[in-house]
Amino acid sequence: MLNHLKAWRERGWAVIDANEYAHTWQRFGGSVATHPLVVEQLAELAQIPVRYLGWRQGGELVAAVPTWGRHLALSKDVLKRHGKKGLFDLGNAELILPAAVDAAAPLRHAGRYLSELNHGRFEGLKPQAEQLAMARPHEDLSKKFRYNQRRELRLLEEAGGVVRPITDFSGAEIAAMYCDLFQRRWSFPATGAARMDEVVERLRELLIGSVLFLEDKPIAIQLIYRVESPEWISVEYVNGGVDPETKAFSPGSVLSFLNTQAAWEDANARGKALRFSFGRADREYKDRWCNPVPVYQA
Repeated sequence: MLNHLKAWRERGWAVIDANEYAHTWQRFGGSVATHPLVVEQLAELAQIPVRYLGWRQGGELVAAVPTWGRHLALSKDVLKRHGKKGLFDLGNAELILPAAVDAAAPLRHAGRYLSELNHGRFEGLKPQAEQLAMARPHEDLSKKFRYNQRRELRLLEEAGGVVRPITDFSGAEIAAMYCDLFQRRWSFPATGAARMDEVVERLRELLIGSVLFLEDKPIAIQLIYRVESPEWISVEYVNGGVDPETKAFSPGSVLSFLNTQAAWEDANARGKALRFSFGRADREYKDRWCNPVPVYQA
């Protein structure tokens, strides 16, 4: 019965290797959670093999998907079934699967938070009740809001605050700062804390952003991953941590301002669209930074 269902899901698709998947992604683009490095590294960490499938038209590979059984790879449901719930954290990541604009490949593997960019590339998408929060360009933020962010940054710097690029630090240092500040902010451990240093080290080349320091101690950090497609840049803000004792300086807000501004400047310099996702549109603070966008499920 299981083999019959698998044959039904995969009809018209053919097994491809990781290199073919990577080539398809580089050609057509995708998002952080479908990036070849992210899929490979996190699947290896989970010790769950990925089955890559390709869709061809006229002998040409026009779409590809990474799968775990009947789900798309890195599925939280599959991790839970394998007793590995919370092994790593990508938040509720936007899924853009690599495909030609008009591929119309049938998507029969389960997945959530599928981007609207998948329309036309895949068939079988159904509207999802939740939405994702996508960062607005800074020029769309009110002048007063932008002024306040710059003022808070200036006050922090005048008090001795320092902004340092996250690339200054090792994977272990980033993981330690993040887990400590997350625990302080929320009073419970970050998802994936037990293996955070390994996850960060595996994906470190994709990390972007800054870390805020005050009196030589980290006070705010965000885990943000960035990947570049031919036409757009996909950025996934997974989560962050702040020292609640420094809330008078609004370090979390200051860091969001700096990190989104840098991402927009990077995208504009490259002449590409930016998809900077704050995850699910479920918190009031995200309304200040983002526009809600529809997502789909398969």
